[in-house]
Amino acid sequence: MSTNKEDLKNKIIYRASYRGTKEMDILMTNFVKSLIDEIDENYMKALDSFVNMDDEKLVSIKKKESSISYNDQRMLDIVIRFQNF
Repeated sequence: MSTNKEDLKNKIIYRASYRGTKEMDILMTNFVKSLIDEIDENYMKALDSFVNMDDEKLVSIKKKESSISYNDQRMLDIVIRFQNF
């Protein structure tokens, strides 16, 4: 694995682990770890954007209350996986 990909992977895991609330830390860490080893670097960039969303937005997405459409297929896949996680 390239150094850049490994650095991005570590950054994503760290951000998922330290969100501010214990519940969201657990949810996001488990979600990220469930898919991070199987995705490519471009997909990781979309996942990085996803984990950097604020908690209220992520809860809205998880509850399927968010009506935002995603033009990026990778982001849409992440949202669907998160909703079904």
